[in-house]
Amino acid sequence: MHRLTVLYPPPADEAHFRDYYVNTHLPLAAKLPGLVQSQYSFDVASLAGQSKYFAVFHADFESAEAMASALGSEEGKAVSADVPNYASGGVELIHYPLS
Repeated sequence: MHRLTVLYPPPADEAHFRDYYVNTHLPLAAKLPGLVQSQYSFDVASLAGQSKYFAVFHADFESAEAMASALGSEEGKAVSADVPNYASGGVELIHYPLS
C-alpha cells in the first residue's frame, strides 16, 4: 500500500475552504482511478504547540505506480487544477509506502 498525504497550511478563509473542500474537491478526489481509501481532517494538532497545518488528506493506493498513474490521469489533473480554488495557503504533498 502507498499513501499520498496532502498537508494544508491555514487558508485566508477557513469557512470557504471547508465548504468548497467537502462539497466540490472531495467528490473530485473520490474519482481518482485506483483509489483504495481516503480520509481527511480539519482538526490538525501538534504535540509541540500550534500546528502549521489547517487540514490533512490521505489517499491510499495499491502501489507507488498506481498513485502516479492516478495523479497523471485526467481525474488527477482535474483534482490538481482545483486546488487553487480553495487552498489559498498552498499545499504540501508527501508520499510513502505503508508497512
